[in-house]
Amino acid sequence: MWEEFPLIPPQASTFAERVDMLYYFITGVSIFFGALIFLLVIFFAIKYRRRSETEVPKPVHGSLALELTWSIIPFCLAMTMFGWGASIYFDMYHRVPENALEISVIGKQWMWHFQHPTGQREINTLHIPTGRPVRLTMATEDVIHSLYIPAFRVKKDVVPGRYTTLWFEATQPGTYHLFCAEYCGTKHSQMGGSVIAMEPAHYQQWLASVGAQAEAAPTDQIAAASPVEAGQKLFRQLNCHTCHMAGPLGMGPSLIGIFGQRVTLETGETVRVDEAYIRESILAPRAKIVLGYKPAMPTFQGQVTEQQIMQLIAYIKSLK
Repeated sequence: MWEEFPLIPPQASTFAERVDMLYYFITGVSIFFGALIFLLVIFFAIKYRRRSETEVPKPVHGSLALELTWSIIPFCLAMTMFGWGASIYFDMYHRVPENALEISVIGKQWMWHFQHPTGQREINTLHIPTGRPVRLTMATEDVIHSLYIPAFRVKKDVVPGRYTTLWFEATQPGTYHLFCAEYCGTKHSQMGGSVIAMEPAHYQQWLASVGAQAEAAPTDQIAAASPVEAGQKLFRQLNCHTCHMAGPLGMGPSLIGIFGQRVTLETGETVRVDEAYIRESILAPRAKIVLGYKPAMPTFQGQVTEQQIMQLIAYIKSLK
């Protein structure tokens, strides 16, 4: 059992060693001060025990140096832990490398659905290359889930109505456990899988082999189209192109090169066009109207799935 689920999983990502060092530091400090307090309590209980019924305890005088010592040292240790942890947190969740491989993830009761940029899909298994950052854009179709990869020391909640992101870089090939770390229903314990880290050349071979299978059996769960291609097709099926066209005839703003930019709303506020804003504009288009345009767009709530929204976003991101 312990070989399958070791108490301390292997360090298989660039974050793993940093997280472990902080964990060991906090554990060491906690054990040291816990043991110190325990021993001092015993020592003082013996030394200052009451020796007779008539004994009057000696008055205790304060010590400024002692009080400063037991205030400053814990303060410095707490600030060290905070700064150390904050540095890892921001690197893990906010400083995504620009060359990261984009993979979309959808959690649902009770499976993980992954789709690679070139269209390959997987259920509860994720193939990734080593030595390259991987960015996961995650959504859920039902309740809260939480993607947890112990060997990579990463975990992130997947919340209804929001997109969350997570990135990591695998350092060594291997197969690692993947879990849902948020209780999501009766079969929550079965919502697990594997992350298979491969050498870059082997990863490319795997992509090619899965792509060949998709072309041979396009009705399989393995998709033949990339998210961008599927999003482009859906964009036209939903007639989005009839309004979001460039030029004065467009009833909606042009989407070319808009991703990542800031747009001004009719309220005078500005908002950055990211995954969350596009999703909101698809499902609740009147929530944030772009300045100069009328609230004419209908909602697509119930007409598109989370996966299709991700495909539309992938297509809009590709418009340059």
